Amino acid sequence: MKRIVLIGSGNLAEALARAVAKSGCEAVQLFARNPERGPVVARLAGCGWTSDPADLCRTADLYLIAVSDRAVAEVASTLPIPERAAVAHTAGSVPLEAIPERFTRRAVFYPMQTFTKGREVDFSEIPVFLETSDPGFRPELEAFARSLSRQVIWADSAQRAKVHLAAVFACNFANHMYALGEEVVRSAGLDFEVLKPLIAETAAKACDSRSPRDVQTGPAVRNDTDTQQRHLALLDGNPALQEIYSQISKEIWKTSKNR
Repeated sequence: MKRIVLIGSGNLAEALARAVAKSGCEAVQLFARNPERGPVVARLAGCGWTSDPADLCRTADLYLIAVSDRAVAEVASTLPIPERAAVAHTAGSVPLEAIPERFTRRAVFYPMQTFTKGREVDFSEIPVFLETSDPGFRPELEAFARSLSRQVIWADSAQRAKVHLAAVFACNFANHMYALGEEVVRSAGLDFEVLKPLIAETAAKACDSRSPRDVQTGPAVRNDTDTQQRHLALLDGNPALQEIYSQISKEIWKTSKNR
């Protein structure tokens, strides 16, 4: 599979455009509805773009659908993609069956990473989770995936849904905790910069350990209730943050006791 049509112009589509351009494969076209983002992402892929379904390239080997989760099924069912072609979506929590059965070479190509517009990532280090209902298609799909990433993992829709859930905890929720930390430190008249070395070391320590649980620190793991009460008092007037603090502290203590 050397000729690729990318469908979408969001953050993941941008990362895929960069990755495909470096992979030895050819991005023959980008299809996107956003007239501002379409040309930008197409330039990264080194191809032309269109927003008109009638102009969709009909000769590609793989149509890679990188759109929002809720749009996958609609895009797969309405675009005039040739039935003989391979079609894959990139959504972590969307089942393979979102792609219509008329595509016998249907698949999932899920890169587990957080993507941001304008921020380049090393795609070769990203775990890519694959699924297909066609056993004969597996070697081609895996070969394409390995042209972009060194970490290729086969996983069915149920496994992938849990991987996506884990990613929400490890990435989205963790980042929200950073934002809450920023809110608290700014209330002390300080800048978010003071937290960055702590955040960097916390992430590095978790990655270097056998399990993040092995390197858990803080008042909750020590059951330091005096410090916890002082922290809760500082959050007077913000019951939502008090609830978050209390619930997470309880979970940390409960987990630590079971080790």
